[in-house]
Amino acid sequence: MVTPTHDTAPARPAPAEPGPTEPSPTELNAAVLRQAFGAYPTGVVALGALRDGEPVGLAVSSFVSISLEPPMVAISVARTSTTWPRLLEAPVLGLSVLSHGQGALCRRLASRAGDRFEGTGRQATADGAVLIHGAALWLTARVNAVYDGGDHEIVLMELLTSELFPGVEPLVFHTSQFRELSPHA
Repeated sequence: MVTPTHDTAPARPAPAEPGPTEPSPTELNAAVLRQAFGAYPTGVVALGALRDGEPVGLAVSSFVSISLEPPMVAISVARTSTTWPRLLEAPVLGLSVLSHGQGALCRRLASRAGDRFEGTGRQATADGAVLIHGAALWLTARVNAVYDGGDHEIVLMELLTSELFPGVEPLVFHTSQFRELSPHA
């Protein structure tokens, strides 16, 4: 019997060539990334506040919880947004997690034209946060910090209030379509 005097690692197989069922890497550009990021389902949040007595708002799908102590969330907003600078000046912002029946509202909030709140039930808090009726969750927050995020700004917000509406299913955005959640059997 021969006993090896040193460890030998097994030879690594050569990387396989991409076959017909294996994806091949794609060069990154905005269109490719938009499609890739669309593979990740997200909720949609309406961000709103009163400005000069009128509701101002937009839709964001890049919303994430950050901290429980202190309570913080973050969103990401395109630098090209003309609405965000107006909202940034508001002392308190309303964040409404849209529900599964609010896809048309989401599209209006994402639009650059028309009345974004037309026909939408809403209310404003005493400090000017705008909240959408029928949402799955209401939060109010104040901007804590804004960071560079390339072609977006990353906005860190301190949460002030929360009101959950049990039984209201959230709006889900996936592959550029609105979807509904269903229980896994």
